[in-house]
This record gives sequence, C-alpha cells and structure tokens, in this order.
Amino acid sequence: MATNSVARGRPASSAIWLVPALCGFAVGFDGYDLIVYGTVLPALLQYEAWGLTAPELGVIGSYVIIGMLFGALLAGTVTDIIGRRKTLLICVTWFSIFTTLCGIVPSPELFGLFRFLAGFGLGGLIPVATALTLEYAPGHRRNITYTIMMACYNVGGLLAAGLAILLIPAFGWQIMFLIALIPLVVLVPLGLMYLPESISYLVAQDRRDEAETLSRRFGVPLQEIAKTVEKEEETAVRGGKLHGLKTILSRLYFLRSVAFWVASFFGLMLIYGLSTWLPTVMTEAGYSVGSALSFLVLFNAGAVVGLLVAGRLADKLGAKLICGVFFSIAAMGLVLLSVKMPLVLNYLFAGVAGAGVFAAMTLVYSYIGQYYPASSRATALGWAAGIGRTGAIVGPIVGGLLVGAGLAVPWGFYTFALAGVIAALIIFLLPKSPVHAELEKAEWM
Repeated sequence: MATNSVARGRPASSAIWLVPALCGFAVGFDGYDLIVYGTVLPALLQYEAWGLTAPELGVIGSYVIIGMLFGALLAGTVTDIIGRRKTLLICVTWFSIFTTLCGIVPSPELFGLFRFLAGFGLGGLIPVATALTLEYAPGHRRNITYTIMMACYNVGGLLAAGLAILLIPAFGWQIMFLIALIPLVVLVPLGLMYLPESISYLVAQDRRDEAETLSRRFGVPLQEIAKTVEKEEETAVRGGKLHGLKTILSRLYFLRSVAFWVASFFGLMLIYGLSTWLPTVMTEAGYSVGSALSFLVLFNAGAVVGLLVAGRLADKLGAKLICGVFFSIAAMGLVLLSVKMPLVLNYLFAGVAGAGVFAAMTLVYSYIGQYYPASSRATALGWAAGIGRTGAIVGPIVGGLLVGAGLAVPWGFYTFALAGVIAALIIFLLPKSPVHAELEKAEWM
C-alpha cells in the first residue's frame, strides 16, 4: 500500500493533478525515446557522412537500453537515499542534455556514446516517477491516477512518430534529438518551483518538519501517513545508506523481489519485441506493408485504452488480480493474431494485445510500488525496471531470430504469448505483501 494516500482528510486537489502531471511530462519522453530511434533509422542509413550499415545501427540502438538498465538500478537505489524530487530532476536534466547532444555530434562514435549516457537518465525516470505518483495519489484512485500518468509514455511514442513525419523531411534527422532540450528548459524549472518531495519518504527519513510543511500545503493527513509508514517499516531493514537494497534482498523479500524481476523481464520483452517486429511479422503473415504498420499503430492505441480500463479495475479489484488478468489477455490476443481472420478482427486483436501488454506491465510497477515499505519502494522499482530491461534486449533478439528462421508465423506469436502466460502465473502466485499483513494489524485501519 503506497503511504502518501490522500484517501482521507481534506482534499489535496493540487497534489492530485500536479505530481502526476509533472511526472507524466517526464515519462512521456521515455516513450518518445522508444520510438524516436526507429523514426530516424531510414535517414541515418542514407546519411553519407557517417556511412552506417543496418547492423551497425542495430548495435547503436541497443546502447540506450543498456544505459537504461544501469540507470534504473542506480536511480532507484539513490532515490531512497536522496529523495524522489531531486532524483527525478537529475534524471530529466541528464537525459535531456545527452539526447540533445545526439543531434549535434560530428561522428557515429560520439552519437553511440551519448545514446548510452542518455539511457542512464531515461532508465531512472519510471521508477522515480512511479514512487512519487503512487505516494501522492488518493487511495481510492491510486491505480487509475498512476495508469493515466503512465499513458503519457504511449503519448510520447505517438508524438515521436507524428513529429518525424512532419520534421525530418524539412530539418533532417537531427531535429528529433534536439527536441529533447524541451524538458531541460521547461520541465526542470517547473519541477524546481512546484514538484514536492514525497511525504512518505520524509516521514521514513525522520524529516518530520518538512513533512508537516508539505502536509499543510497539500492537505494530506500526516498523522495517518506516519502511522502507515511506521507499520510498513517494521518489515524493512534499517541502518546504512543502502537500507533500501538490504530490504529487497532480505530473507523476507528476496524471492518476492526475484519474482517481480522475472515478471518485469517478460513484460518488457513483450513491449520491445512486439514494438520492433510486429509489422514485419504481419507482413510475413500475408498483409500489405500499410496494413502491417497499422497493426503497430493499433497495438499502441490499444495500450492507452488498456491503461485507463486496467487502472479503474485495479482500484476496485486490486492491482495483483488485474495485472495477472491483463497479462493473460495479452497472451490471448497474440494467439488469436496468429489465426488468419477478416482484417478488422485481426486489427481488433492487435489492439487487445497492446492493451494487455502495456496495462499489465504498468500494473507490475504499480503493484511493486504498493508492495514494499516507503524506505525501499524506489529501490524495489528501480531494480525491477533495471533487470527487466534485459527483457527489452532479449525481446527484439528473439523476434529477429524467429523472423530470420522463417518461424515468425505462427511461432513468433506463440513465443510471446508464452511470455505473457509465465508473467501472469508469477503475479498470480505471489504471496501477500508483508507490508499489507502489518497494516491489517493496525487498529486504525
């Protein structure tokens, strides 16, 4: 249970929209980055000054994901030490600078280096934004608030695709990276002025005066938060700067943490594998290039719908149940895509698969954010996101191997469907959070 709930007490209207709005702005550029490299690939292949081949560009494309892996591990751990607000602004500044530099570099070697370095900042965004959003979301709307914030990820991807069509012919591929300067000049100043620190984090760090100031500012019931944090921290390992890491690796949490890492691996394997290869696989299935690209559009459009539906259901029925159900829906949609049907039905199942994949992966993070104590929440999110990034590397590789072997239809669908089934089983079999067990003992609940 995330502790900075605004479920009771006088309404904290500004906190309800301000925190997810600023976090969503940041996360949107993570989604932008997922698509932007693909949008500039044709132009980079024709860029005679560098003379890069497709395999070389494929290797460079992996650099940012490797950077994101390390960035998530580092930022998640550091966030539980220095705070959510400061870490988020550092991540935004970092990725904004290095992504912008990608648009002005004179050589492919520097381009690859800056893509790798930008990944450190990008990788830290989702763990930190998740922790901060969940800790300010009202208790009865926590999951829908979070999924709306995360829908900005998909909006960022769609924005990258749209801007590429308009801007690359007129200004060249470099403009797509120069756009990344916007967060530095817009979001960072807004964050410095308006983004609050997590009250749960402040309470867990015994910074009571700062917590009281923010609770008065946003109308958050500090006494309730303090009681919740106190109960949560009974399951945490205290002492030392790396207390968050010690908690998630403790005997009580270790196997649960590994389960979340594996679920995150398969979730990101689905997202990156399908985002990379779905149009190619549908072309091999006999569809025209235009129709095949439409499958990718509907896959991402379905994601937005899925996030909104899943968030609402998770608030009513619990994040664990709905996360497992949506992984199962993703698997079902992929299996049905392997069957030749009227085009409109296959389009529908592409949307269903997208809804299942993105909503389930988002709820993995939401569930993690409500599973651990406040003092280790961001660390748990960072390690799940970081280790899960290996799935983002494996997914495109698996897809490429299946396409190269001529097995993409139908075994590509079945392989990724199996990943969804495994992730669903992991989520369904996870035991109740020790945090929830402690909270149920509290007299005030």
